Amino acid sequence: MTTALFIHGTGVREPGFSDLYGRFTAGLLEFAPDVRTASCYWGGELGARLGAGGLSVPYTGGRSRGGPDGAIGAEAIGTADGTADGTELWADLYRDPLAELAAAAGSGAGSASGPGGSAELPLGAALPAERPRALLSALDGHVGDIARGAGLPAPYLAAAVAELAASAVLSGAGAAVPDEEELARLLARALVAAALAALLDADAPVVPDGAARDAAVAALAARMGARQEGSERGLGAALARPVLRIASHQVVRRRRALTEAAHPAAADVMLYLAHGEPLRRRLREAVEELEPPVVVIGHSLGGIIALDALIASPSPRVALLVTVGSQAPFLYESGALPGLVHPEPLPEHLPDWLNVYDRRDLLGYVGAPLFPGRVTDVEVDNRQPFPAAHSAYWTNPAVYRAIAARLP
Repeated sequence: MTTALFIHGTGVREPGFSDLYGRFTAGLLEFAPDVRTASCYWGGELGARLGAGGLSVPYTGGRSRGGPDGAIGAEAIGTADGTADGTELWADLYRDPLAELAAAAGSGAGSASGPGGSAELPLGAALPAERPRALLSALDGHVGDIARGAGLPAPYLAAAVAELAASAVLSGAGAAVPDEEELARLLARALVAAALAALLDADAPVVPDGAARDAAVAALAARMGARQEGSERGLGAALARPVLRIASHQVVRRRRALTEAAHPAAADVMLYLAHGEPLRRRLREAVEELEPPVVVIGHSLGGIIALDALIASPSPRVALLVTVGSQAPFLYESGALPGLVHPEPLPEHLPDWLNVYDRRDLLGYVGAPLFPGRVTDVEVDNRQPFPAAHSAYWTNPAVYRAIAARLP
């Protein structure tokens, strides 16, 4: 029986690793029910740490995420060109989940009378300021089920609902968007964007892919009364106007918070490139404990560790190497891969190599052009912008199908 050994990437620590490994196991067994799974967890013991508690980081401000209405601090510095696809427009919403609502409120998009006007309300109709909150109230008691169905942590979505209900932007949006269904979709996208943005801020090892994200939007919108017509309907209509983006002065002000968010992910890479042998040894030891054939599956830095270890030390137990969202080909071409220097060829003892990447994942590279006949590249589409695309592989069924098709 084949054993699939999973080795994680940068920044993964407990309890995140257990969640990630559980998701990986469930996803792989769905397509390869006879495979055994095992893990190589190195983050807790061998991962990077700030030994002095971050004294090297200039401290210039706190960890506040923004103004009184809960919006992430940002300022308008550009306009969308209207040609970006839905994935890129979601990137704007991850930067500021309220961007679409705020743009609609500021422009009077959809209003019967335009900005500053006043449309006549039907007898008994809710005031514009109360319409969005009335729609949000329809989610009471259903947030947990919707979150679980989309693979979102329920507390993140519940927090997004509470923050949005208290936001000052709702009054303007309610007045500017008279169509109840369109307003429901705007609210649903803001909620999902806020929940996913919080996941990204927390450096979560698993982020729902685009299909799960859209399913969450559709479920929330439907609960608020919208018909099931797809979460992308109308996406970007407001964002075609000035959009909110993070400004450089705020990045400087939040440097410590940003460093803490990026660490230990960035430091794990630097530590490995400087002192990688303990991690390679950990993987070799894990392989030796398993019955062959073994398939080593490495995400991000985990794929670099796996490739390096198998280059340095032949392992007859390993029948297949799988790298997912890996920088190994780029490091090799750059002369920075510890175990192999360009243009040296791969050693003959290296097993078959499957490399899975997403074109939108800026940390995923291809290997076949560098190693013709030795690497099989498989492209998947996680339907997420970067950086979410880098963590969304493990909710994408196409990844597991590609792996299952190559298992010995």
